[in-house]
Amino acid sequence: MPYFYQAVSALIKRIERASVGANRLIQNIEQTPDFSFIDWLDAQPIFPKFYWQSRDGRETVAALGQLHTFTTPLPAYAILAEGQRVWGGRSFDGQTEKNRRCMASFFFLPQIELISRDGECFLAVNLTSDFERTLDGLRQLRFELSSAPLQASEVLSVTHIPNQPQWRELVGQVLDGIEQQQFKKVVLARKTSLELKSPIRAAQLLKASIERNRDSFHFLMALDDKLSFLGSTPERLYQRQGTELYTEALAGTIGRDADLERDTQLANWLTQDSKNVNENQYVVDDIIERLTPHAIDIDVESQLQLVKLRQVQHLKRNIHATLKHGVNGVQLLSALQPTAAVAGLPRDASMAFIHQHEPFARDWYAGSMGYISHTEAQLCVAIRSALVVDNQVQLFAGAGIVPGSVAEHEWQELDNKTSTLLSLITEPDYVGEPS
Repeated sequence: MPYFYQAVSALIKRIERASVGANRLIQNIEQTPDFSFIDWLDAQPIFPKFYWQSRDGRETVAALGQLHTFTTPLPAYAILAEGQRVWGGRSFDGQTEKNRRCMASFFFLPQIELISRDGECFLAVNLTSDFERTLDGLRQLRFELSSAPLQASEVLSVTHIPNQPQWRELVGQVLDGIEQQQFKKVVLARKTSLELKSPIRAAQLLKASIERNRDSFHFLMALDDKLSFLGSTPERLYQRQGTELYTEALAGTIGRDADLERDTQLANWLTQDSKNVNENQYVVDDIIERLTPHAIDIDVESQLQLVKLRQVQHLKRNIHATLKHGVNGVQLLSALQPTAAVAGLPRDASMAFIHQHEPFARDWYAGSMGYISHTEAQLCVAIRSALVVDNQVQLFAGAGIVPGSVAEHEWQELDNKTSTLLSLITEPDYVGEPS
């Protein structure tokens, strides 16, 4: 903590001496802090807050305080300076007729960012013409942190929307629609609401998830102290570096087994199962179609990969594209979100079915979370996620319905997916299978 405190003090002095027009200052922290970034973020009294950890583990960011906010990221490009990033996300169905209370997007340029990248750690501040806004944020920082682990909480009630009979009916409707060629695939989702005996802290739930779920993006967005949306997701929406874009088709799922031989059998079955292989190909084809107007060329990985997580395993194919000059993050968001992996195919028909028949609004679930800047961007798909409000936790999961889908099997897939976070709430010391 002394090195961190020194970095804060040094930044305050640099801001006080900064010339008019300065927009970003970075202060190296000589020694890696001995506290977790999520504990640090949780302790701060400043909102909004955003936590980000890249899937490859190379970068972790805790961002807080707002200089500018955006309900669509397009205006951000007009104010972003070199090195600045806006953090936040785009919801799945916000500002639609079904869900007018949720924002379509929320991005913010933070006052303060604590960043660890490739083994180096530094504190960064963004500035407007009013330096006092950022100075005030630095002076409010708290240095007394709690590192208490997540405590088990008794679950008083569990409510599924849709419930299992409603789920069977919805799956049947989708299969009838597929047979009538209305769509090829619809991704149906379920919201599981847990009423807990005592409230849990969203940051501690995510911290436990980070420790147990490797090879995932980890995020938390809190607009105030009452509500937090968090997740540990294996799926990238896209990463852009200049004109190079990287995305992926993650679709096709089977559970894991503690027995290595049985787990291998499940993996082999998944890679050979025509239903799951076809489901993955649907997503590949959709991504290619949506990127084509924006790309000079698109390259698709020839072989399916197997992604093994703690409770489930997925099929994945990586996709690389070289973008046309001038394509920005807003165009890419519109092109790629929602993916066929969270909505279906064709997009318009599957989305219309979801909006009309799914008995809850998804809000931020199945949207995207991450950052955007002039030169780079990275967003993950907000699955394996939860909404935490005091002593209630809402868990979300979805399953792609395609020819050959069986309602009971897909319901079990939902249970497998939600168990990743559910087990942390009910059994926080449970280790389970490695990811």
